[in-house]
Amino acid sequence: MNTRHAEIRAQQRGIPPMVEQLLDLYGQEEYDGRGAITLYLNKNSIRNMERDLGRRAVSRLAEWFDAYKVKTTDGRTITIGHRTRRLRRK
Repeated sequence: MNTRHAEIRAQQRGIPPMVEQLLDLYGQEEYDGRGAITLYLNKNSIRNMERDLGRRAVSRLAEWFDAYKVKTTDGRTITIGHRTRRLRRK
């Protein structure tokens, strides 16, 4: 379930719905300390995608490997974007 804000941001940032689904399936979840969960793709996520989908298919998705998704703890998507900096970890 997405908020209207998340749908608008995904469209503005050129992130297709398929990438959001991949983040849900393969993304690394990390609690941000402010009441939300950030999902992003890391090496293990990409390796798992290659195992399930094949290397060639995953290589075509490389331009979206920097995508991230922020969702609430109850599963509503807050926003979607492209990482331009490293994720802050606590």
